[in-house]
Amino acid sequence: MTNMEKIADYLHTNQATVSELADHFALSRQFIHRLLNKMLTEGSITKLGRPPKVYYSAVDPATTPSLPKGDATYSVSNRVKELIDTNFLYISSFGQRQSGWEGFVAWCTERQQDITRMATRYQETIEKYSAYKKNDIIDGMAKLQSTLDDVALDEVFYLDFYSFEIFGKTKLGQLLLFAKQSQDKVLMDQLIAQIRPAILEVIERFHIDGVAFIPPTVKREQQLMKRLEKGLHLQQRIISLVKVKTPVMVPQKTLNRLEDRITNARETIVVDDRGLYNNILLLDDAVGSGATLNEVAKKIRQKQMCTGRVVGLAITGSVKGFDVISEV
Repeated sequence: MTNMEKIADYLHTNQATVSELADHFALSRQFIHRLLNKMLTEGSITKLGRPPKVYYSAVDPATTPSLPKGDATYSVSNRVKELIDTNFLYISSFGQRQSGWEGFVAWCTERQQDITRMATRYQETIEKYSAYKKNDIIDGMAKLQSTLDDVALDEVFYLDFYSFEIFGKTKLGQLLLFAKQSQDKVLMDQLIAQIRPAILEVIERFHIDGVAFIPPTVKREQQLMKRLEKGLHLQQRIISLVKVKTPVMVPQKTLNRLEDRITNARETIVVDDRGLYNNILLLDDAVGSGATLNEVAKKIRQKQMCTGRVVGLAITGSVKGFDVISEV
């Protein structure tokens, strides 16, 4: 057996690091690295983790769908491929991340879906929801006005929808979900780097001089909104919002009634600021009903802190009127 065959045979029953393989086969780490890179390229093994703990294991042909080779198995135009390359992200059930066309093929293959047909449906879906975009971001004002009786926001936007039919969570929706759930600072920073230009563009367009970050309701060691505040490096003044501690903390995402969400935001978020601003931007991670953003806007209006516009901006938002994004 060759060294690669020996390693493949070993990895069929063991997950192992480079060091473990080097010790087991009495080979140098550099040589093991070269063999593993070749095996990864061939698709016979996979790796999980990040340095310093990266584990390799063999791919089981019986349980791993084989991806189509070449373009003979499907007919998709370059324009559609470019659309998918820009918008699609697939994160597998065991945390493997594949972007663009490669991820789309993996997603279709795992679900035994026809790639050509699904590519056409994906194009139609993206084009359908592009109609909601205004200056490359989604205008959520009509949704908000159809959901809430008393709207205090002058504008509300999303950078993308959280999810849509058939294909589930959008690229930004997946990055948001897994950045928050995994508490992964690297993933958070990647998300922040991606959304920062659009946030700065909104700040410039509406002449924002005060920015408030909606405080989280779920206690986590790494809070995305705090990291976003630091990562944006804004010149504008930061407006202090305080999430009041109550005997039992009730996260917004656990509330399914619109009235409960409005009450929760009204009673537990305090605008702890006495400044005067021309235009204020409220930043949130995900908007379902819009109740939190709107209640904060009401408090700002009541305190007469803003002489101009109060604008809401979320990383992601729901498609429908009153909706619940419970995962984040």
